[in-house]
Amino acid sequence: MRVRNTLLAAVLVPMLAWAAPQPLDSVAVLVNDGIILDSEIQERLQSVKLKAIQAGQKLPSEQALRTQVIERLISESLQLQMAERMGLVISDTQLDQTLTNMAAEQKQNLDQFRASVEAKGGNYAAYREQIRHEITIGQVQRIQVQRRIQVSPQEIDTLVKLIKEQGLQTAEFHVGHILVDFANDENGARERAEKVMKLLNNGADFKNTALAASSGPKALEGGDWGFMNVNAMPTLFAEVVTDAKAGDIIGPIKGSAGFHIVKVFETRGIQTKEVAELSSRHILLKPSPILSEDMAQQMLTDFLAQVAAGEADFADLAEQHSDDPGSAARGGNLGWADPNMYVPAFRDTLNRLKPGEFSKPFRSSHGWHVVQLLEKRTTDATASVNSDRAYQLLFRRKFAEQAQSWQNEMRSNAYIEVLNNNS
Repeated sequence: MRVRNTLLAAVLVPMLAWAAPQPLDSVAVLVNDGIILDSEIQERLQSVKLKAIQAGQKLPSEQALRTQVIERLISESLQLQMAERMGLVISDTQLDQTLTNMAAEQKQNLDQFRASVEAKGGNYAAYREQIRHEITIGQVQRIQVQRRIQVSPQEIDTLVKLIKEQGLQTAEFHVGHILVDFANDENGARERAEKVMKLLNNGADFKNTALAASSGPKALEGGDWGFMNVNAMPTLFAEVVTDAKAGDIIGPIKGSAGFHIVKVFETRGIQTKEVAELSSRHILLKPSPILSEDMAQQMLTDFLAQVAAGEADFADLAEQHSDDPGSAARGGNLGWADPNMYVPAFRDTLNRLKPGEFSKPFRSSHGWHVVQLLEKRTTDATASVNSDRAYQLLFRRKFAEQAQSWQNEMRSNAYIEVLNNNS
């Protein structure tokens, strides 16, 4: 009998253990037709805590932190639901391109990047999907919020002036000056001033010309006023030099005593931005169910061979075959542009070429390309950079405000029920 009881116990114990209630994941929040699981909250809590420890930050209470995490997850859920209604899908190709760029920023390839994520205890597949969600949310926000933002030219101009004024507070200009006085003959003075200006534009030495022709207070010094801040120089100088750069000669300018000619010899303390611009042309083929990746690459290889043999014209091929409608009509010509405006694969390929050289077929996030570098130049982009900077500052400020308003509106129109906020 004792043997029988022992055998029965041996059978029942595992069965009872198997039948015992197992801890299951539970729904913590209802968000419209979606749900947030308690496991999602726990995972995000652990992630926040880990980042806080690494950054040496002090955390609030567990309950306060959980509430913050739930609020963030609700916001993300609403935005992802909006993306689904819009039919917005981030493809694997686009996701892989983003991850490749993230890896490149850390000087890694994609395999090394994956290994580094897993070495920190992360699940790469889950990490990959989290990045997909972040890209999706970013695109939804841009689409929904951007249409709510208006940045007027007047706002940009006002901010550009403020940026310029702040820069001019410390900027100094090395100024030269020639005064051709009226001498009771305004027309004659104008003619003399124009002759002086013509001589200077033809390469005459400014200081020698000032010694010979100027009636100004610094004539004996060759018209050289030295370095001056705009606040310390005569008003006429300040009005004309603020937009000038080294080497500029401005005039003749009519004043109360005669006609003035001003030269900027040098500047210091001024932030200028020179941009290397490239002129290029390309052919783009986008793979499709009809055109495979290999076929697209081979077609471009054939195009290059035809151009090299003189059997075809690149512009004609671009017009007939390129899937970039904007440039195809211009024979593939992309015009002058800062290469940094292009996607990384296109930018890097273009930067490696010499003027006149064609690339081999290469893949970017847009499709397969061949590109030819036509010319290079350097331009002073200070004015456009300041305008862009002003626009971006205004846009970011308004975007943050409008994004919050948009999310508040979504939340107020959504069904949200927190079922478990204490676990």
